[in-house]
Amino acid sequence: MKLNSIKKIGRSDFVNMGPIKLRQPIPTQDIELVDPFVLLHHYGPYPISEFNNPFDLGPHPHRGFEPITFLIQGEQLHRDSLGNESVVNAGDVQWTTAGRGIVHAEGPTKAFIKKGGELEGIQLWLNLPSEKKMMPANYQHVKNDDFLVVSSENSKVNIQVIAGELNGTNGRIGTQTSVNAYIIDIEEGGEFNLPVPKDHQSIVYLLNGEVTINDTESLALNNKQMVWFNQDGDGFSLEGKSKSKLLFLSGTPINEPISSYGPYVMNTQTEIMEAMRDYQSGKMGFLTV
Repeated sequence: MKLNSIKKIGRSDFVNMGPIKLRQPIPTQDIELVDPFVLLHHYGPYPISEFNNPFDLGPHPHRGFEPITFLIQGEQLHRDSLGNESVVNAGDVQWTTAGRGIVHAEGPTKAFIKKGGELEGIQLWLNLPSEKKMMPANYQHVKNDDFLVVSSENSKVNIQVIAGELNGTNGRIGTQTSVNAYIIDIEEGGEFNLPVPKDHQSIVYLLNGEVTINDTESLALNNKQMVWFNQDGDGFSLEGKSKSKLLFLSGTPINEPISSYGPYVMNTQTEIMEAMRDYQSGKMGFLTV
């Protein structure tokens, strides 16, 4: 395998989002976006209890992209204006296609708040091309045990295929664009050569542990946590320096202008203004607190 060279190494510094502090590897001063991925938040782990619950997002709208949650630890309740209500557990993925508009709310369940525990996850914003920005909204929730796994020969590397395809194994999430998403668990000493489609932009993000990429770059917490690859090879190599978990993402670039404001990702400022008016007039639906 010809290895993709590394385009940039990204940090994952903390930013303040209202009452919570979370890591934001995309966007940063160095990496504005990795088309088609416009935002990546790594929240937690937060200790949740009856006395401490900072992560409770009330009803809010989205339009023009796909907000996606990979829940690593804990338990969240999702509700939306389409009538969906589901409990998302550790390892589950919820993939919302906001399209022309959806209102949703999410936060730790009452049962989880009462018993207490750690809450951690990834919030990803995946852009939609202009011809799909106003498609009907949709919601997918796939449970951890329903995803298929690709393993190395010695089983020291296990790759959960969330969306797209890996070595003939398909993800359970239906996608609107050409995109791959995997959760990678790797033991110390585990090695794997991960293929990447030549037309995809790709990143790998470290959630915990320590790994070496392409035998040259080491990723570790509170330091370098993300690698953005060039599209000049067939994939990259992974080696676990300790027990680690990573998120891999790749997708075909959309290559369109982006105008974003708050919870909307559109192509023009005019479309942003239309989204704000449509939400205020109830065209994206309703969800009670």
